[in-house]
Amino acid sequence: MSKFSLVRLENDAIKIIDGDRGTNYPQKADFQKNGHCVFLNTGNITKTGFDFSSADFISKGKDALLRKGKASRKDIVLTTRGTVGNVAFYGDSIPFENIRINSGMVLIRTIQTEIDPYYLYTFLRSGIFKKQVFLNGSGSAQPQLPITALKNIVFPLPKIETQKKIAAVLSCLDAKIDCNNQINAQLEAMAKTLYDYWFVQFDFPDATGKPYKSSGGKMVYNTTLKREIPVGWNDGTLDDLGQIVGGSTPSTKKESNFTASGTPWITPNDLSDNQGYKFITRGAQDVSDSGIKDASLKKYPAGTVLLSSRAPIGYMAIAREELTTNQGFKSFIPTNDYSSAFIYYTLKNSLKTIVQHASGSTFKEVSGAVLKTVKICLPASGVVEQFTNAVAPTFKRQDLLEQENQHLTQLRDWLLPMLMNGQVTVA
Repeated sequence: MSKFSLVRLENDAIKIIDGDRGTNYPQKADFQKNGHCVFLNTGNITKTGFDFSSADFISKGKDALLRKGKASRKDIVLTTRGTVGNVAFYGDSIPFENIRINSGMVLIRTIQTEIDPYYLYTFLRSGIFKKQVFLNGSGSAQPQLPITALKNIVFPLPKIETQKKIAAVLSCLDAKIDCNNQINAQLEAMAKTLYDYWFVQFDFPDATGKPYKSSGGKMVYNTTLKREIPVGWNDGTLDDLGQIVGGSTPSTKKESNFTASGTPWITPNDLSDNQGYKFITRGAQDVSDSGIKDASLKKYPAGTVLLSSRAPIGYMAIAREELTTNQGFKSFIPTNDYSSAFIYYTLKNSLKTIVQHASGSTFKEVSGAVLKTVKICLPASGVVEQFTNAVAPTFKRQDLLEQENQHLTQLRDWLLPMLMNGQVTVA
């Protein structure tokens, strides 16, 4: 029970702003890769905040035609359809001056000084809010949280001074998490650039340390790949990278098949929650020894590269420890001298082709047999070894930062409800 008074989101200090649904609503032809105004869709709001990596833009003229859904600094963006309840804070660090939302989300704006916007944002990320979303949401095929239901959600409201203190504590944790994410993004860009430089442009170091292709290294035409590749390299398929393995699901009718502390069992939903991270240790559930027997599950070693093969296709992670998966995966156990790092980026580079080969009427899926037909260029093993050694410090640093963020997130999520109900106070 909270020591603070409870108020509804529908009050004079808070404004809930819907996305524009009028005749000028942007169509596919209106979207650009860059432009005057970011036009957010629900996929751009994740469990960890904004993701602008695949954001669409609209022109200044199109922006001027829209009546609603224009974000202001310190607004909170909340998804209300599809993946309901993801939230992001439009603070000063966000690099875009013009942002609009689509009709699958709302802006929540504090319009009086009695409510601190960051405090309200922390509430909207809390388990307290998510429980109310679950109770107030509707829609089975397409989950949604109507604005009428959103207005009925209540939250604890201490005095503004206490709100600011709570916001300050949690924002410090958020800032550190964000800093780690930015460092990891830069490290990832460096490692991916090196992979592309060596294995796409073929400018890996030659015997003298110079870029191979740019320095006149001999290239030969490969009839299978229909392009030139370095001498000594070969054509192959994804099957050559390692052992491709699937997974399965134990009977959910037997509670003993699942446990809080057993063998990590990963589902595509776990990888969805893990987006932005490269490594994964466990998911929402573990399987017991009896569950492993029930589903004839195999355990996969640390370093296995997980690839979701349906609902959706293309989520990836590297196993930090031994684990197993459900049937929504085609995972790669490294063999044949190809490292986890090389497999990870080779799969990323092949995702477009993999998705094109997917089939299915209810939902798209890619099979192991199909993966074995996806053609790739196989470099000399010595070059792969050099690359693996070159990116090993980067991968190690990324792994440590991800684990630190997980600990910080757990601390924040543990503190948040106690701060909000008054069990813990800030001096």
